[in-house]
Amino acid sequence: MSRLLLTTALCLGIAAPAFAVQPAEGEKLAENQSYTFWLLDAIKTSDPHKNSDVEGSDIIRQLFEGLLNEDATGAPIPGVATSFDLSDDKLTYTFHLRPEAKWSNGDPLTAQDFVYSWQRLANPETASEYAWFMELMNVQNATAVVKGEKPPAELGVKAVDDHTLTVTLTTPTPYFPKMVTHASTFPVNQKVVEAEGDAWTQPGKLVGNGAYVLTSHDLGVQISMEKNPNYWDAANVVMEHVKGLTVNDNNVALTRYQAGELDRVQIPAGQYPRLKQEFPDQAISIPYSCSYAYLFNLSEKGPEALKDVRVRQALSYAMQRDIVVNQILQGGQKPSYNWTHWAIEGFKMPEIDYAAWSQAERMEKAKALLAEAGYGPDNPLKLTLTYNTDENHKKIAVAAQQFYKALGVQLTLNNVEWKVHTDRMQSQDFEMARYAWCADYNEASTFLDYFRTTGMNYGKYSNPEFDKLMDASKTAADPNVEYTAAEKILAADMPLVPIYQYAKVDMIRDDIKGLPTENVMNDWYAKDLYRIQK
Repeated sequence: MSRLLLTTALCLGIAAPAFAVQPAEGEKLAENQSYTFWLLDAIKTSDPHKNSDVEGSDIIRQLFEGLLNEDATGAPIPGVATSFDLSDDKLTYTFHLRPEAKWSNGDPLTAQDFVYSWQRLANPETASEYAWFMELMNVQNATAVVKGEKPPAELGVKAVDDHTLTVTLTTPTPYFPKMVTHASTFPVNQKVVEAEGDAWTQPGKLVGNGAYVLTSHDLGVQISMEKNPNYWDAANVVMEHVKGLTVNDNNVALTRYQAGELDRVQIPAGQYPRLKQEFPDQAISIPYSCSYAYLFNLSEKGPEALKDVRVRQALSYAMQRDIVVNQILQGGQKPSYNWTHWAIEGFKMPEIDYAAWSQAERMEKAKALLAEAGYGPDNPLKLTLTYNTDENHKKIAVAAQQFYKALGVQLTLNNVEWKVHTDRMQSQDFEMARYAWCADYNEASTFLDYFRTTGMNYGKYSNPEFDKLMDASKTAADPNVEYTAAEKILAADMPLVPIYQYAKVDMIRDDIKGLPTENVMNDWYAKDLYRIQK
């Protein structure tokens, strides 16, 4: 067994240090240690095993803690686990859990809590959208458990004793430590979950192991959390109060930020250049590992027109990405012709032919493809694009409507709330849908595995050759060979219209310190934040 050590201190064999960010020399803490951040939509759940949203993960990361956390650059650091060993065949991870870890009700946290929680995630009775994550992690027997072919007890995770957890994989997975920072792998309290049923996530009932406890949740209005005195590192947590405010209108949210009600908010499309000039210490634009696209419904419930690859290619070619990025958004985003975000660690951007064409060339090819497919003035292509409520999404959708009008396509826009939008995508009740995928971990497979036949894959795209490439990537010496080939298949089959790759474009109050700006995942921990005197 080889010991995988996460810090210099651990290499020396001494106790794991505190990891909460502390004030720098010369900084004085403000008396008010509270942080209020913006939520576009009501979070669907704070259950780690039933959540599928980025905003939900932001909440869960405060209320619960996994085996490992991320530092300011996104590298794995100790969480509940202080270190781990890796067997010589690279198939067994042995995590050493800190004995001082507790639940917020004071109960000790043990390795068995992780066993129960991972089994719960994979158990088909839980009906988790993220059950597939156990498969992506290559945990032994995960696929059979998820399919209901084996009982959850046969999942490759075992408690050796209260503070030792082993995970057995089916194939070496170098990025596995990054994956256990994901919210779906966090532990839940079996006693509370089984006693309270679906109500266990309510304030006053939820028991977590994170740095904060849930004090109130007015769905669609606000969610409030207070410092957890039973958190193992509570002595080094500075921020006392954390609140998320739901504001569906981004411009209204910015107004509330300027009024002092919010400490962080997304900058509305087109306003970054002005705000950066006016507030250089508050406006930021940094790479963010999310890709924005329009998904095609290729299931049996989808429109017949989209079964024709020529139609899908035409719609992608006609998307004027430079206008979206440079005239609408103006926040440092990049036009996208592929699926995987350019800033993902180790990813090598493939050469995709249509990315090198001029927009005039793309439009000419798009018109020819639509004509070949039988669409034109006498038989116009008619489609509906569904998008969730947000001013930026609306602006892009209106622009797309014009881009496609020039192609002879009649695009109807359908705006719905986020919960309705996700429910419709999950049930394939759409034609085209605005979608964004944010990386679950900092490696290209987090994007490409989405389009596996068995992936989350709301549009139900399926290509056996693509699946084979992603299977082969799991044991490849250099998986970028398979990733490049997989991206080229997506560019040919076009199950989506890639539009742009994100930047995190925000206003952050300049007395708030500790938010990461060098982590492409943009995962943040309130325990690392503090407010200074101004």
